[in-house]
Amino acid sequence: MKGQWKSSWSAIAVLLAASVTGVAQVNTPAHSARMASPGTVNYIEGNVTLNGEPLSTGSAVVEPNQVLATQNGYAEVLLSPGAFLRIGHNSEIRMISAGLADVQAQLNHGSAMVESADPVKGSILEITLNGAATRIEHGGLYAFDADGQSVRVLDGKAQVRLGDGGTTLKKGDEVLLASDRPFKKRDFSVKSAESEPLYVWSKVRSREQSEANVHAANLIVTGGGWYGPGWYWDPFWSGYAFLPGVGVWNSPFGWGFYSPRFVYGAPLIYGRAYYGRSFRPGYVGGVRAQVHAFPSAGFHGGRR
Repeated sequence: MKGQWKSSWSAIAVLLAASVTGVAQVNTPAHSARMASPGTVNYIEGNVTLNGEPLSTGSAVVEPNQVLATQNGYAEVLLSPGAFLRIGHNSEIRMISAGLADVQAQLNHGSAMVESADPVKGSILEITLNGAATRIEHGGLYAFDADGQSVRVLDGKAQVRLGDGGTTLKKGDEVLLASDRPFKKRDFSVKSAESEPLYVWSKVRSREQSEANVHAANLIVTGGGWYGPGWYWDPFWSGYAFLPGVGVWNSPFGWGFYSPRFVYGAPLIYGRAYYGRSFRPGYVGGVRAQVHAFPSAGFHGGRR
C-alpha cells in the first residue's frame, strides 16, 4: 500500500510541476514557433558526427544521403510523427528519404531501434538493413542489428522484404538476414533483448519524452499554438516532444503520451481521466495512479 501511495504522489508531482511551468510560460508560446521535420536530431550523448563533422547538440537535420554516426555515443532522430529512431554505440545510419509521408533510413553498421506510434495509413516508414527493407506497419518497438544481420519485433507488426522474398513479423519474431533462410521467422529472448544497452537507453529516452509531452501539452492548453499531431518544440527540455492528435498513446515502454485535446477535454486527475460518469485509468510518466479527482492548474474540466 505504501508503494501505491508513493507512486500516486509521484504522478501528482509530475502533473503539478508541468502545470505550473505551463502557466508560467503562457505568454511565450515558443513551442508553436518551431516544428520538427523528419530527420531532425533530437538528442545526442557522447561522440556523434553528421557527414564526418562533430555534433555538439541535438539540433541538426539529417538530410537524404547524409550519414549520422556515433563513436561511443547515442543519438535520437525524429522520423514521421511519433516515430523515434535511436542508434547505439559505434553505429551509422544513412538517410534515404525524409518526407512527411515517406521516411526511409539505412543502417550501415551497429544497432538501431525504432519506437513508433501507428503510422498514418498510406505513409512509408522503413529501415533498410543488408538490402532488406523493413516497413513498419503498426505502432510498436523494432530492433535492428547490422552485426548479427537481425530484425526483431519487440512489439508491433512489420513487413520485411528483399526482391521477391519477404515475410511479416509480429511481436516476438526475428529474422536473420545473413542465414541460408533469411525470411524464416524465429523466436528470440525478450528478456535478453531488454538488457541490451540500446534498449535500456531507449527506455530512458522514452520516459524523458513522455515527461516532455506532458509539459508541452500543458503549454498548449494554457497558451495555444495547437496545429494537430506532430513534433512540438519544448523550451524546458530543449527538444521536440511528440503530441498525438487525440487521446493517449501508451508507448511500448509503458509511458503515456497525451494530446492537448485530451488534456483540455478531460482533467488528468491523480493519473485518472474523467469521462462523464466513469473513470478510465491514466498514466503519467509510466506511473499508474489510484486516487480521487484533483483539478490541477492548466487542466480544464468538461467532456471531449
